[in-house]
Amino acid sequence: MPDDLSAPSSTGTSIGTSGGRFVRNTWYVAAWAASVEPGKMLARTVLNTPIVLFRTADGTAKAMPDTCPHRFAPLSMGTILPGDRIQCPYHGLEFAADGQCVHNPHGTGAIAAGLHLKTITAVERHSVIWVWLGEKTPTPESIPDFSPLDTTAPEFITEPGYLHMKAGYELIVDNLLDLSHTTYLHAGILGNDETVHAKITVEQDGDVVAVSRGINDITTPGLLATLATWDSPRGDQIQTIRWFAPSTLSLKTGSKPVGRPESEGTGFWAIHLLTPETETTTHYFYTAARWNPLTTDPAKNAEIRAHIYKMRTFAFAEQDAPVIEAQQRRITQLGDPKPTLLAIDAGPVQYRRILDRMIRED
Repeated sequence: MPDDLSAPSSTGTSIGTSGGRFVRNTWYVAAWAASVEPGKMLARTVLNTPIVLFRTADGTAKAMPDTCPHRFAPLSMGTILPGDRIQCPYHGLEFAADGQCVHNPHGTGAIAAGLHLKTITAVERHSVIWVWLGEKTPTPESIPDFSPLDTTAPEFITEPGYLHMKAGYELIVDNLLDLSHTTYLHAGILGNDETVHAKITVEQDGDVVAVSRGINDITTPGLLATLATWDSPRGDQIQTIRWFAPSTLSLKTGSKPVGRPESEGTGFWAIHLLTPETETTTHYFYTAARWNPLTTDPAKNAEIRAHIYKMRTFAFAEQDAPVIEAQQRRITQLGDPKPTLLAIDAGPVQYRRILDRMIRED
């Protein structure tokens, strides 16, 4: 990427879109797995499509359109029947877990072709439920790798978080791939006056974009300082965030003693799972898994676990969200203006080129 991105973008793509830019043939996170409880249904909208999540009797996660084709009543207001059937609350039509209508209690009981719902594939992996809404054949092997959520001991994983953002998913990806904002929006928590001077490198591996921010011998930011066990308040920053198309990200962040190898450092994997609800609203799922924890006291680790969740939630909900949602309102008001870019936008520019291509191909 060029060092100077201060000239207006030549890509033809604005840094914040007012909507409609979805890749449909891919996986999106619909819910934390723990939030879909046996015997209950969870309604959610993904890509402007109302869906309902539930579990079959054997515990398998399922998804189907949340609209009865008869009179459009939400099936999530209905009942889960024996045999893994969903009964519409309005007129009693019953649907199998694959969306096929299997019972019509009215007249002759004939089931017209129009009563069958589209099949939505759901896969439970990495503590979340992924759904595929596209027309192409789902490819479970293409689900992004968030294995730290599987391999890290539970006491080092924060509780699952969720925010409903009144902004399009691309604006949130922009925010995460340009972490220079931590100096200003998250001063004292995730950044400080020294972190703005980091050297930015952008790498691409297939359709995965990685943005690293390296800076050595700085005052360790507040949240990371709570994990460190060395005596000095200073350290070398570790920060690489990866974007997996179209809207999930994994950030390895941490610190280490000045001049020492990464194996002597510590930090956490910050997981960000973004799912477009509509053109201008987004489901934001987040958690964190510590890597190389240096603290051994169970009480201390429980305190750190709670603190990471509390401070990250505050940073997202009280600091990021107001600005990003205000961006969305202004962009909508101005009719999707083109931004003037800076060097710090190297990551967002790179991922948008990939996203543009995927949208064209989709």
